[in-house]
Amino acid sequence: MKIITTILTVLTMTGVVYAENAATSKPASAAVSPRTRDLFDFDWRFHLGDVPEANKSDFDDVAWAPVDLPHDFQIAGPFDEKTPDGPNSGYLPHGIAWYRKSFDVPADRKGKQFFLDFEGVYGITEVWINGQNLGKHLNGYIGFQYDITPHVRPGERNVVAVRCDNSAKETSRWYTGSGIYRHVWLLATEPLHVERFGTYVTTPDISSESASVHIATEVRSHHADSRLCELVTEIQDAKGQTIGQARSVVPVQPNDVYRFDQDVVVSKPVLWSPEMPYLYKAVSCVRHGKDLKDVYETPFGIRKIVFTTEDGLLLNGKKVFAKGVNIHHDNGCLGAAAFDRAIERRLEILKEMGCNAIRLSHNPHAPALLEMCDRMGFLVMDEAYDKWTGQFNGWAVP
Repeated sequence: MKIITTILTVLTMTGVVYAENAATSKPASAAVSPRTRDLFDFDWRFHLGDVPEANKSDFDDVAWAPVDLPHDFQIAGPFDEKTPDGPNSGYLPHGIAWYRKSFDVPADRKGKQFFLDFEGVYGITEVWINGQNLGKHLNGYIGFQYDITPHVRPGERNVVAVRCDNSAKETSRWYTGSGIYRHVWLLATEPLHVERFGTYVTTPDISSESASVHIATEVRSHHADSRLCELVTEIQDAKGQTIGQARSVVPVQPNDVYRFDQDVVVSKPVLWSPEMPYLYKAVSCVRHGKDLKDVYETPFGIRKIVFTTEDGLLLNGKKVFAKGVNIHHDNGCLGAAAFDRAIERRLEILKEMGCNAIRLSHNPHAPALLEMCDRMGFLVMDEAYDKWTGQFNGWAVP
């Protein structure tokens, strides 16, 4: 069947927006992305106990234990029935610990923006790089990111130090684990790039014939002057074929974030369901002039969810019974360390049991878990936090 090319042009005060069928367009994502995202899990040094001078870049950590992440120092024990938190901590001790890592940044990355991305550290966390304090983070389940650009030395040795304080008692009603128990990433981008969690994809109108896909994209500029930014968003199917595209050109102001709103129509969409967890991908390509500045990928499913008092849960117009379970963030005897394979194995077992829905208790879980649920076909109720008492960081935040 011949595809008829459609073009929609909208003129605004800030720029021009185009939506076009990809049959007439060269894929914008064909070039290699300037963005790098390096796994930062390996070759750390670990010390159990407080060492105040360990934040200094020249501190000698050669005697510290070598560890790789994810790492839960609490699961190492020892078990003690007299531990103050008792069963809530699995009868395992709380405490303070330090992590340090030395790393090199290639000299050819000079001029990039650098970010240190922690998916989760349980305990009150402070981070330093090359002796410079980056800040304090209080929530053990929410990921956090620091812009380390002013402190990184490309072409030289760099040192990151992390202090994790989980010495407060009764911070939770269950086993939390302690330490850098999720992945860490070192991200390098051009000064003009898609913001962290900078895309939000929705599918407001769905039928068997077509689906409208709305993509909201935040692009950040670290430049001191205005930059004319072109954003091309491609929709790719599960085979990686580009099936739709939107293009926008807007001046992004100095040290500012601009939100692009784009729409693409997908013909004959394959709808996501637990039985067929089909995923599309939105590929965001940022350019300034002819130069490609960023490529950012967002997987998503096309599906319609409705709750009614008469029929309950409807997925794509069909009644669905949620056969669900409740899971916490830990991996049993492995502790809180968020090993991807351990997470995947549990989901495989649940799938074999006939499970199609999961309640995540009682806080944000590892990003890999949510990605696997999308890919493997699980409906998810993603809780934000547990608030039965005053227990967030013990009964008082330092």
